[in-house]
Amino acid sequence: MSVIEIRPRFQQQLALSPSEAIERLRAALQQPGIDIIGAFMEHHVVLRFPPEKQHYWSPQLALELEEMEGGALLRRLFCSVRRPSVWLMFMFMYSILGMLSLFVAIMGFSQVSLGLSAPILWTLPIAAVLVLFLYFSAKPASGLTG
Repeated sequence: MSVIEIRPRFQQQLALSPSEAIERLRAALQQPGIDIIGAFMEHHVVLRFPPEKQHYWSPQLALELEEMEGGALLRRLFCSVRRPSVWLMFMFMYSILGMLSLFVAIMGFSQVSLGLSAPILWTLPIAAVLVLFLYFSAKPASGLTG
């Protein structure tokens, strides 16, 4: 069963220990031509673009390495760089659409129970499509999930 996520999360098992994985990542980021900055803290790494290449929607990838038998568990979380307002905007839009849908449903079904026509109920499928659009626009491209 799928879990609905606002901020995409992924996990993967590695055959390396957390410290080996971090050292390999640190070495890979020091290669010439790599335009990604890494912030390393014990078993936690944050990857982002350099400040001069960032824009409002620039993503960052938070990596958490957890020790487990035979290797490490790598957990990844996509979020926006220093822009919690981007995710706040998505939550605000979800809230507005939810409250609008609740108001429309109360008004529409009240009209139906009184035997009146309720064309206002046609906004519910439109709100559902907008929620799906918000959900899929917040997810990264499918090529980033692996």
